[in-house]
Amino acid sequence: MESLYEYQINQDSVGKNVTVAGWVSKRRDHGGVIFIDLRIANNIIQAVFNPEDKDSFIIAERLRNEYVVEVSGIVRERSKENINKNLISGNVEIVVDKIRLLNESKTPPFSINDLSVNEDQRLKYRYMDMRGEQLQKNMRLRSKLVESIRNFFYSHDFIDIETPVLTKTTPEGARDYLVPSRVHPGDFYALPQSPQIFKQTLMIGGIDKYFQIARCFRDEDLRADRQPEFTQLDVELAFANENIIYALIEELFKKIFKDILNESIINFENISYSDALNKYGCDKPDLRNPLVIKDIEGLVDKCEFKVFSDHLNQKDSRIVALRVPGGNKLSRKEIDELTKLAISCGAKGLAYLKCDSISDYDNGIISPIKKFLGPDVVNNIIKLTGSASGDIIFFSADKTNVVNASMSTLIKKLGEDLNLIKPAWKFLWVTNYPLFEKIEGSDKLTSLHHPFTSPLRDEDLNSNDILNIKSRAYDLVLNGNEIGGGSIRIHNPLIQKKVFELLNLTEDEIESKFGFFIEALSYGCPPHGGIAFGIDRLAMLLLEANSIREVIAFPKTQSSSCLLTNAPSSISDLQLEELSLKIDSTEE
Repeated sequence: MESLYEYQINQDSVGKNVTVAGWVSKRRDHGGVIFIDLRIANNIIQAVFNPEDKDSFIIAERLRNEYVVEVSGIVRERSKENINKNLISGNVEIVVDKIRLLNESKTPPFSINDLSVNEDQRLKYRYMDMRGEQLQKNMRLRSKLVESIRNFFYSHDFIDIETPVLTKTTPEGARDYLVPSRVHPGDFYALPQSPQIFKQTLMIGGIDKYFQIARCFRDEDLRADRQPEFTQLDVELAFANENIIYALIEELFKKIFKDILNESIINFENISYSDALNKYGCDKPDLRNPLVIKDIEGLVDKCEFKVFSDHLNQKDSRIVALRVPGGNKLSRKEIDELTKLAISCGAKGLAYLKCDSISDYDNGIISPIKKFLGPDVVNNIIKLTGSASGDIIFFSADKTNVVNASMSTLIKKLGEDLNLIKPAWKFLWVTNYPLFEKIEGSDKLTSLHHPFTSPLRDEDLNSNDILNIKSRAYDLVLNGNEIGGGSIRIHNPLIQKKVFELLNLTEDEIESKFGFFIEALSYGCPPHGGIAFGIDRLAMLLLEANSIREVIAFPKTQSSSCLLTNAPSSISDLQLEELSLKIDSTEE
């Protein structure tokens, strides 16, 4: 169905009689002639009112910003000095002969397109914020992104299937949002953290290629890239291995970047989880950053520096060096700030060597720890790290997790501060994650990804070294941001039950929570695997936005509140009674 109104007028429209409708963005009086900037979708059209047309002119005189109007008239070329090359319709204007005032507007709480407005105000009046150029652009790109994704999977014969939103609580790593049942008093549904069990069940049901743009919910603390409800691309394939999934997803992203940014993506690198930690200190490195860490324990095993000697040959400890090209220009104050940053990650301090001249040990190497190392050790460190004159080398020695956390943080900070990160799109598959990790402050295990992830080898589940069991899990990282994660799933019911047992679930718990799923696996479940991507996060990266709130139409605040609707809100006593609930309002 064609619109009643014209939206895109341009040079081809000159001489035509058109009708447009939109919001008054700006009104200007110039020598008895009134000019109105009319905002229509993602375009601004200039409308001209001459005093000779009295009826239209009188209405134009009382127009204010954000009034909604319909205008009709002849399109003409603008004068050369008035052409606006930044607008789609910047070379033409409408000479109005008819106008209708469709609606008035209160004085807006803030100026449209004013990006300095407090975010809480923007969220409270989201409908006004949405009229701005940036949010319009963001919403349109997000829509185009989803369109590109859907078209890709349709072209590869995937089936788009919706899975339940009211479901059963499962261990996915975060707290569930729970929904009380009126017809089953005392029982609760859970909103899905992901469609994990259902998409695996689809594989059992013979749906060999599934995808869904799914809404997911997690009751967890929020950050700039997190929301309590979010949108995820969910994908699952039967009879697939890692390489099949890698190839499919790489093809998908090549299409996305061509469709959205008109850029060609070529390379997707691959690194194991353990190698990523050893080289970058984290499992989502930014490959645009050239900084890497090197283990130097073998070079300092005889030195007298106590910070090093305390961690020599200690289980779960590391001694590393980080070469920073051109880093000798860092001031003492800047080094002190980096030291504070390392300490905030758990480190006890930050040692360094300034390499003014690597050929002059006495005068060209500056460091408080030089005397503890000696020339041979220093030269060996310089050689191992590939350091040159003008560099600085930072050191860390501590528990492995502390070293990794502090060094990865320094890598990111130094990469940004020293402009080492050049504009590019760098994709990386991180693979072979541990199957389990310890719950902090406990000896109990939890799944690093989720409990449906297949071990690298089934027989490893009988190992005494549980924490070193590798999985068939993989994440896709883009410029230091995890954008998706998945795994090859367990398809053998005995293996699935064994994993639950290692997670310290009792027989009763397994039966209560997953009995139906174990039963389903026992009816000829095919090998299968999949992956999921955060649509919000991906859109944020494509737009180079600072927060996913900028790519979500109606986001929540960091306290999980909706400032537009004031949700969450209280409910009536009658509603509580219908749900067989009672609120404990006892005050201490």
